Amino acid sequence: MTIKIVIADDHLIIRQGLRLILETEPDFDLVGEAGDGAEVLQVCAQVHPDVVLMDLRMPGMDGLTAIEKLRIDYKDIAVVILTTFNEDELMLRGLQAGAKGYLLKDTTREALFNAIRAAARGETLLTPETMLRLLSQVEKPAHSGNNDITLTDREQQVLKAVALGERSKEVAYKLGITERTVKAHLASIYSKLGVDSRAAAIAIAAQRGWLKE
Repeated sequence: MTIKIVIADDHLIIRQGLRLILETEPDFDLVGEAGDGAEVLQVCAQVHPDVVLMDLRMPGMDGLTAIEKLRIDYKDIAVVILTTFNEDELMLRGLQAGAKGYLLKDTTREALFNAIRAAARGETLLTPETMLRLLSQVEKPAHSGNNDITLTDREQQVLKAVALGERSKEVAYKLGITERTVKAHLASIYSKLGVDSRAAAIAIAAQRGWLKE
């Protein structure tokens, strides 16, 4: 499968560098570039990519706002945040907005490629470093403002497995249930948390301390 990619970054040299890197992979097709959030929305409307590599801080409309708008208008377009800012608040807000991954610009090629391919499959892939930072965000109120949310034991098991980066098929095998049942549990979790992606659910779970052993 060829993965159509759009790069959103206000620095031309970053876009050029990413283009050179992405062009080394035969299954990647760079179909557009944008210098700010408003432009990335226009580009996505024209080329409808599979994945957007999104910087967060851009002039005009920033990356977070663009992610939120993409989640409304183009739910099938996956976003991977690629930023220079190693800030937990930005990471949490980006994942809660629906991003499939969060990478710093000094990441390895392998980590970047893996995140893009996972996002294209509809999966969330977070690096161990990102997961550790998420797990450190405990005892903070979730963005929904609802502190009465409770998950069943099975839903907690599914969410913890997903937070480790396991696919639905792997979670099903691990827990001895069907893949359809895993997806049903995820749908229930999303409904309870008021989100529509694994990354957003993981971000909220980390804030509430649910991923701690």
